[in-house]
Amino acid sequence: MKCLLSGLFFMLISLHGIHAQQDSLQVEKIQDSTSIIKNYSEDKTHQLSYKKLIIPAALISYGVASLAIDDLKQLNASTQYEISEHKPDHIRLDNYTQFAPAVLVYGLNAFGVEGKHNFRDRSIIYGTSMLITSAITIPLKHAVKEERPDQSNTLSFPSGHTAIAFASAQFMFREYKDTNFLLSISGYSLAVFTGVYRMLNNKHWFGDVIGGAGFGILSTELAYWLYPKINNLLGGKKEKSQVMIMPYYQKGNAGIGFVKNF
Repeated sequence: MKCLLSGLFFMLISLHGIHAQQDSLQVEKIQDSTSIIKNYSEDKTHQLSYKKLIIPAALISYGVASLAIDDLKQLNASTQYEISEHKPDHIRLDNYTQFAPAVLVYGLNAFGVEGKHNFRDRSIIYGTSMLITSAITIPLKHAVKEERPDQSNTLSFPSGHTAIAFASAQFMFREYKDTNFLLSISGYSLAVFTGVYRMLNNKHWFGDVIGGAGFGILSTELAYWLYPKINNLLGGKKEKSQVMIMPYYQKGNAGIGFVKNF
């Protein structure tokens, strides 16, 4: 009799332990699922925070200030004078390097080094960035009417080549910053090269290049922010919407859990 009671006692303890373990596993699953949804909803890829605007705002502010402040105008002139003293060869690589970071993104993806977005999505983002860059720089050139250093025309500010170069570099940074940081920042060297050669080719002042860099970075940030809206208009899937259906068993109650994140 004692053996039977002892056996029943240990059986009850074992069953209780099994139920407790099941409850614990279900709670962990629910917590993990909630954590997944929370992390998904907190993805800031397509959010436009003020922190992302600090650098482009500072660069644009300097560029605009260089049009009016005497000391900055003098810096433009002295920089260009120093360049002319060395008589550098005028090469046109800047016509190609402005797009180089974006070309690298597509090339790397083709060789299996995947960025944050697939071909369709990144094409929408980059295309939007280029449209914004053009929509900003072209009207500004005609409105400001700053004469180029070589006096060829009055379309100097801001530097369109530099704007495109930094828009492309920012695009590369945003695509790879979470997976390969060193790779993500490599595009900026090509963007700087483009800006420097716009001055070496006597096409832009220093302030034009700095302002162009700011407009380029801003354009790409706006493109990432606009992407979910454009994607929705094109009938794409909403990235921040997720549905999860999962069975659960807890404290003797079974059921189905339904979670939707907007």
